[in-house]
Amino acid sequence: MNKERSPQSETVAWTGIISDVTLAVAKGSFGYISGSKALMGDALYSGADAAAKLADILPWRSEQGRKSKQRIEERRGTKEPLLAILFSVFILMGGLQIAFSAIRDLTDGKSSTHGQLAFVTVLVSIVFKEAVFQYQYRYFKKIGDGSHAAYVNSHRFSLYTSITVLVGISLSMGGTYWHPLSYMDPIAALLTGVLILRKGYSLIASSINTKNAQELPSEEAANFIETVQRVHGVIRVEYLKALEQGNYVNLQVKISVNPRITVMEAQDISECARKLLQHRFVHVGEVHMDVVPYDPGYPYKSNYELPDNDIPTLLQ
Repeated sequence: MNKERSPQSETVAWTGIISDVTLAVAKGSFGYISGSKALMGDALYSGADAAAKLADILPWRSEQGRKSKQRIEERRGTKEPLLAILFSVFILMGGLQIAFSAIRDLTDGKSSTHGQLAFVTVLVSIVFKEAVFQYQYRYFKKIGDGSHAAYVNSHRFSLYTSITVLVGISLSMGGTYWHPLSYMDPIAALLTGVLILRKGYSLIASSINTKNAQELPSEEAANFIETVQRVHGVIRVEYLKALEQGNYVNLQVKISVNPRITVMEAQDISECARKLLQHRFVHVGEVHMDVVPYDPGYPYKSNYELPDNDIPTLLQ
């Protein structure tokens, strides 16, 4: 009765990764053809988005092949951030390369006035990116997953980057009428490089914060336990761990239910408890539920015994 990420949730998450990779390849290709450094910088930012999402997903897929589901849930808030740091290094190197290339073009007096292809590419990419974001955001918000807030924050800066590139390319096209405007493409590339550097830094910072997440004391976690126990169908809260990460608190909860109910009924109880926690406590982010059958333990007989069993429930 373990509550784990559903295949549909994984499909939605991988949709965002694949779309970011597709955008990165398309922007990079058309940016190279059109000679737009700004569009190539936007392509690198899309690649950074994909890398950041991969760093969050890949460790869990490898862990699931080696560990039990219970061990995964207990280690979910303290995952090793080596993969995220490795991606961050490449992102920072790419951001520096874009920034230095833009500065070199400005100092050498290189300009760009033929950006029609780049303009159409970045415009189409914004529409496509927004459509994928709306699909992911609405899905995770509907199921009550706390990760939809992270999607908003990530999408916001991705949109800022694309808008910066769009403005830079559109202004550079006016360079045929006023020459100084032709330098707007490398200026936009420079600003994009700064945003890429910010992306790499934020990925490193979030990885360190995740590793150093502090567990709340039992006194502060008592309110969460009390809330879960109010859910109809929850017999006992077997385990609750509250990890404070920045402004949010992520919860790992194990509850026991009647062993005679179905798996679907147990999942409904788990879902109800998770949504109640997220709605009552606004600072609660992700809630990972684990459901086990209730066992009263010795000296009582097991709940799995048939009702007509004549073995006494207490020691004589």
